[in-house]
Amino acid sequence: MAGTRAAIRYAKAILEIAQANNNTVNVTRDMTSIVNAVKESKELKNFLQSPIIKGEVKHSSLVAIFASAQKETKSLFQLLLVNKRFELLPTIASDFKALVNELNGVEIAKVTTAFPLTADLETKVLAKIKEFSNKAITIENIVDESIIGGFILTMGDQQYNASVASSLQNLKREFSY
Repeated sequence: MAGTRAAIRYAKAILEIAQANNNTVNVTRDMTSIVNAVKESKELKNFLQSPIIKGEVKHSSLVAIFASAQKETKSLFQLLLVNKRFELLPTIASDFKALVNELNGVEIAKVTTAFPLTADLETKVLAKIKEFSNKAITIENIVDESIIGGFILTMGDQQYNASVASSLQNLKREFSY
């Protein structure tokens, strides 16, 4: 998920500061917490996007929610307060993680399954990935019951669809001729 140009600029700036302070690992952990918190809480997402809630309230809330955050992360909160851009926080955190992965040569493989990924299926997916990528891979599992079974693997702009829903769709197409 590519962010806005503004979000990417913030992410790059925080990454530079984190690198200069030799604190990239801990700041990445903060950014992961932010991404997960926003993903799990619609209230938090709406809170950050609300034009009604004052910036100072958003700032003090973030500092309280992420009390153990690194000073670089807290400086990002301060920057967002000054620039009135709290709505960008989830995208900045996501962009930051993407930049760190790029730096470390890690590629994200999104694996969509009908139910949470089992160790056995994860092994099969990793074997499939090794066919077309020699990068270090991090698997992100997305659960979508509509695919019925199997998996859909997405890496960058490439997709490999081994879902039951896709197979059924292909069968339907063959029979309709």
